[in-house]
Amino acid sequence: MRHLHSGKVRDLYETDEGLLLMVASDRISAFDHILDPEIPDKGAILTQLSLWWFDRLADVVPNHVVRHGPDSRSVVCKPLRMVTVECVARGYLTGGGLADYLRTGAVCGVELPEGLVDGSRLPEPIFTPTTKAAVGEHDEPITFERVVELVGEQTAEDLRRITLDVYRRGAEIGAERGIIVADTKIELGRDHKGTLTLADEVLTPDSSRFWPQDEWRPGRPQPSFDKQYVRDWLASPASGWDRSAGGPPPALPADVVERTRQRYLEAYERLTGVPFAG
Repeated sequence: MRHLHSGKVRDLYETDEGLLLMVASDRISAFDHILDPEIPDKGAILTQLSLWWFDRLADVVPNHVVRHGPDSRSVVCKPLRMVTVECVARGYLTGGGLADYLRTGAVCGVELPEGLVDGSRLPEPIFTPTTKAAVGEHDEPITFERVVELVGEQTAEDLRRITLDVYRRGAEIGAERGIIVADTKIELGRDHKGTLTLADEVLTPDSSRFWPQDEWRPGRPQPSFDKQYVRDWLASPASGWDRSAGGPPPALPADVVERTRQRYLEAYERLTGVPFAG
């Protein structure tokens, strides 16, 4: 197989059949840095959870999966022409969306009611796209009008519709299992027929914010089943890292690695209802 690309988490290879082998590593990234050490089992958890979600979204949008890969962290998939936009849906206000709202009263040009706080549920889910940055660079929020300029009006409408439909299905299933899906990011591309197709990963702890439903309290940061735990540690005095200085982040302590692994495992097992088999 021929190596094509390595991203923050995934490595991509071309098979002899002209298909793609996508391998999810145990790498973890935060604040546009790939961190050390890796999180054990993370790649397999992401791959297996994505496959579970692809099955439950099959009536919403087609996906790129051809078959399972040779191990639990890989999948064989169709090549796609990826769209040049990161598709994000938000049902709750937090993170970068909260920062935009506090500054402008809107997120990606979508006006929101006054008085919202960290963790507020939005009146309805919103499409908040970003640019698609290279590894080490930062995705920047853009308006829907900018998406139209980049990909055309019909494609922009389709991206928004599919992203929100995926979010709503994920939020519905998550709620049945005691998990709030606060927001999610998806990747879409076109297959050889020009059909918009779901790719990469979907509704995982890397691409989404998952909160325990019974602990949701607007007005503060929420407990989570995703890599927010790592972001919080890096931003805390305990890490000793000054992000504004521009240097590389420190290595993750063993307890942070293990607690992060446990959060990924709990997200998988809560959502699928089965123990993670590795």
